[in-house]
Amino acid sequence: MVEIHLERTIAASPERVFDWLADPVNLAAAPLAVKAGYAKGSAGPGAGAVREVFGLGAWFREEITAYDRPRSYSYLIVRSLPPLDHEGGTLTFTPSGDGTHVDWLTNYSHPARAGGKLMEAVTRRLLRSTFLAILSACAKALER
Repeated sequence: MVEIHLERTIAASPERVFDWLADPVNLAAAPLAVKAGYAKGSAGPGAGAVREVFGLGAWFREEITAYDRPRSYSYLIVRSLPPLDHEGGTLTFTPSGDGTHVDWLTNYSHPARAGGKLMEAVTRRLLRSTFLAILSACAKALER
């Protein structure tokens, strides 16, 4: 099982940080992401929305499982290439001075047929750096 837990404080209000990070288009800020957005036929922001992320060598279809603007939202990867078993992810937004503390936690594993522990060693580094890049892009966009 892989756990990725990241934290960053961004100098912007919780509403602005939440809205930026909850907008799937902004997930394409990651270096290996090619395109991201709501899946065809999906409703806009909120619980039940489905988003898709296309990256170099990867695809993720995620369902928003909880949406409490501007405090937190949770998601579950329901399909992906390479395949993974996702236990869910949550982003929590807490006011911190003149900014917002973001706490991002996700857990997953790769089944043996998809490379198992070897694949987990690779994707742990890739996804961690991807999430850090998304948080950096958020800070850059909002801390002007």
